[in-house]
Amino acid sequence: MKKLIIALVALIPTLGMAAGGGAPTMKAPIDLSDKASLQNGAKLFMNYCFGCHDTRYQRYNRVARDIGITDEQMLENMVFTGVKVGDLMYNSTTDEQGAKWFGQTPPDLTMITRVKGTDFVYTYLKSFYVDPERPFGVNNSVFKDVGMPHVLQNLQGVPTAEFTTDADGNKVLVKDENGLAIFSTDGSGEMSDDEYDNAVRDITNFLTYSAEPTKLERQSIGVWVLVFLGFFFVLSYFLKKEYWRDVH
Repeated sequence: MKKLIIALVALIPTLGMAAGGGAPTMKAPIDLSDKASLQNGAKLFMNYCFGCHDTRYQRYNRVARDIGITDEQMLENMVFTGVKVGDLMYNSTTDEQGAKWFGQTPPDLTMITRVKGTDFVYTYLKSFYVDPERPFGVNNSVFKDVGMPHVLQNLQGVPTAEFTTDADGNKVLVKDENGLAIFSTDGSGEMSDDEYDNAVRDITNFLTYSAEPTKLERQSIGVWVLVFLGFFFVLSYFLKKEYWRDVH
């Protein structure tokens, strides 16, 4: 028992790092019942993220059913690798290619919101900024020195962070009262700021669904279970009173 407790205590820092390192995050406006958001999030993910990051623990036809489209629509609009609709969602990039291009293999994103947190993923997608010293020319305020390009830059425009100098003369990000870095864009993106926020929300919504496809169903069943238990408790209470009345 003592060894088990020690092992659990040792695991706590690892869990903390997996949850995103405690950086301030924005609240993600997630709604898993919003089919239009899930469909747009799936479309954006497949077009901008799936080239490097797969969701290999999901199947195309299951995703299509859950987000409210047909298998034919899935095949026509979101399948780019010539696979069957019942196949797992692997992309065409091999682990070796990913490691060569980015320094390490891009992670599978099926469970990313369970590992990092929904709010972290949402904030991360909104926190890229220009950094000429990085290999892809960008950095990220909640994931410093990230080895990933800003794949949504053509939608957002070129994001620039504000900097100041601390007491030691170091260049640091200017942050708001919530501890979040302050950014501005050059207006070159295909979307307005509000449209880009909605796009990031939709991608995060889709990834949140991907991490637990049965969440809404589980919650619905849970409500009915609680209703049944409540009814059974009342029935048991009156049955107990009736039984013990004869005993006394």
